[in-house]
Parts: sequence; C-alpha cells; structure tokens
Amino acid sequence: MARKFIVGGNWKMNGSKALIKSLVQETLNGASWDTSKIEVVVSPPAVYLDAVRQAAKPEIGVSAQNIYSERSGAYTGEISVDFLKELGVEWTILGHSERREYFKEADEFVGKKTAFAISNGLKVIACIGEKLHEREADQTTAVCFRQLKAIADALTPQQWASVVIAYEPVWAIGTGKVATPEQAQEVHHAIRGWLAENVSAEVAEATRIQYGGSVNEKNCVELAKKPDIDGFLVGGASLKPEFVKIIVAGEAKSA
Repeated sequence: MARKFIVGGNWKMNGSKALIKSLVQETLNGASWDTSKIEVVVSPPAVYLDAVRQAAKPEIGVSAQNIYSERSGAYTGEISVDFLKELGVEWTILGHSERREYFKEADEFVGKKTAFAISNGLKVIACIGEKLHEREADQTTAVCFRQLKAIADALTPQQWASVVIAYEPVWAIGTGKVATPEQAQEVHHAIRGWLAENVSAEVAEATRIQYGGSVNEKNCVELAKKPDIDGFLVGGASLKPEFVKIIVAGEAKSA
C-alpha cells in the first residue's frame, strides 16, 4: 500500500508573531504541494498554537510538542489534550529525545502519554532513536526496539492508525551530522520488521516512519527515495523558507 508522505516541522523553543507571519502566512500558505500524496504538520511552542492554527491554511496540520497524561488538575505548566482540541490542534509530538534527556521522561511514560493522547482524539508523532555512544556500541536497534515496545505495550492494534513513528538518531539532531540514506533506510526497515513481528503485518505496512536529524534541502530528496522512509521530522530547517523544498521532496517517493 502507498503510505502518504508526512513532513513535520518541530519549531522547538523558537517562534514569534513575526515568524508566524513570514513562515506560515507568507511562505507555507503561498506554497503548493500534492496534498493527496504529502501531509504537512507544523509544531510551534504551545503559546503560539492558536495563532498558527488560525494563520495556517486548512491542509496544514498543527501539533503540540508535548501533552500531559491527565485531562486537568493541579499540574502547573502542563498541557491538556482538551486545550488542544478546543484550538483545533490535531497532533502532538511525544517522546522527543530532548524530553527524554532534559525532562527525564521514561519509555513507559511516553507510552502512557501516547495511549492517552490517542484515546482522547489526538494523533501522535512518537519519537525514538539512539545516542552516539549507543550507535558506536551497535545498540541502535536494541534502543529503538526498547522504546517502541513501551509504546506498543500501551496501545491497542487499532490505535496504531493514529501513530507516526519518528526515527531520530540523537547524534544527528541539530549537529549537522545526518545518517546516510542507507543508514536511515536500514533502521527504518528494522523498525518496520519489529512492528510486523510484535504488533501485526498490517500495522507494519500501514505505519508511517519519519526520519529526523539534520534534514535539509540538500539531503532530503535522496532520503525520501528510500522505500521505508515515509517523511521527515524537521528541526531548524523548518524555521526557514527551505522547509518548502523539504516538503516537496516527498514527490520523489512516487517519482
């Protein structure tokens, strides 16, 4: 089956009203891509979610960068799924390596939040990936499979329809280093194999797997051509006009 290419832009802790005007209203709204083949999601900081949702054309999805595992209550500073739904935000990123590293989010907590988000009507970009010392120790798939298992243990087979996996080797995020197309394809293929063995062949075939890690306009086309790479989760380059070139790289998938 053909999996729809999906490109996400993770703004991280960056953004401004001026950026929303220049990037969203002027650049992205003014660009065109084949929406039958390419899906686009932008993920600004929480304080700009409403402004981005109102500014972006309807075919652009909007994602939070995190949610909490409760709907409401005494959880100062946290983000509720209900807040997002009221704003028309359809997605959330969960399990990003920066959340795991700086905020000590454990695998099981990521799985719990993923199930909670989906149960409450959101779609999830679930991030996995290894650190440099883990890759050098040939632990790449062991780390990815451990992180995947914590998510799979929390989900029903039906809930996988609301999940996109983002494979982000931590050593390539924001470093300028990028996995070669062959390295990325190898891990994506292994992830799909794990899903087939541990969830179902149907989920493995249907689930989209993004690559993230210093994706830019120079390397995106070759990455997009690989059979198990179904999109990108883009960091710094998603704040620049070149993000459009990364989006349309999805056309290489069907070329």
